[in-house]
Amino acid sequence: MREQLEQRLKQLKSEFEAGQKMLTDLEAKQANVRETLLRISGGIQVIEEELSKVDQSAPAVPGKK
Repeated sequence: MREQLEQRLKQLKSEFEAGQKMLTDLEAKQANVRETLLRISGGIQVIEEELSKVDQSAPAVPGKK
């Protein structure tokens, strides 16, 4: 009985360590995705501002938006 419990304990500790590693990896991936989305958001904002400037400075052409 003791041997079975020790074997199960060893298995659970191994699974726990694997789970911790997976969680750490996922947290790192999440941070990378957040940084990427932040950069994309900044790019979108810059392009929208530039398009707004172009729209304000360009003369209106009938039939075009």
